[in-house]
Amino acid sequence: MTTGQQPATAPQTPPEDDGPLPSLAEQMADQLGGWRGLVESSIPVLVFVLANIVGDLRPAVIASVGVAVLIAVARLAQRRPVRHAVNGLVGIGIGAFIAWRTGDERDFYLPGILYGIAYGVALLISAAIRQPLVGWIWSVLVAKGRSEWRDDPRLVRTFTQLTVLWGVVWLAKVGVQAGLYLAHQDTALGVARLALGYPPYALLLLITVWTVRRVTRQGAPQPLPGA
Repeated sequence: MTTGQQPATAPQTPPEDDGPLPSLAEQMADQLGGWRGLVESSIPVLVFVLANIVGDLRPAVIASVGVAVLIAVARLAQRRPVRHAVNGLVGIGIGAFIAWRTGDERDFYLPGILYGIAYGVALLISAAIRQPLVGWIWSVLVAKGRSEWRDDPRLVRTFTQLTVLWGVVWLAKVGVQAGLYLAHQDTALGVARLALGYPPYALLLLITVWTVRRVTRQGAPQPLPGA
């Protein structure tokens, strides 16, 4: 190297892109909490239904809330994520409080019905104004806060269609529960709460993840021949 010659600088490497999206199975497991999350979220409701059949309302409320608290404490003690357990505990606690105050076992399920109606309506409104809620949820939970899908008409259309699907299914399943609530079919309402809980949610989640990944892959630039 001659005098005065500047030393060659190493070429700067572009910043690494974020890693690939988690697999479909990984995204499903994260949102559902795995098999353990599925089971744990259903146990308090199942306990309430069974205890209410064989006994009275208030022992059933105490049993369901007690089980929900034990599940949350067990997860905390094992240093496991408690998000699903806490969400379930809050939902159970509100329903139990209302049922305890009114003395009507149907009211244990009332907060879930009202939440389902509000969520379904919000989904359909967001699709109507071209701000699909499923797209924004995808940005938060999967895309690490990024919202580039707003610049892709295909993804906007896809998220809008998915949001409508979620809204229709959500209102349909909550409509069944509302009908049972109004008909005073308490036991059937509990069974419907379990049957129409995670199964439709898991199916919608599967359809959403598969559809978005397929549309994203179709829109990715294809490598040149021989590259």
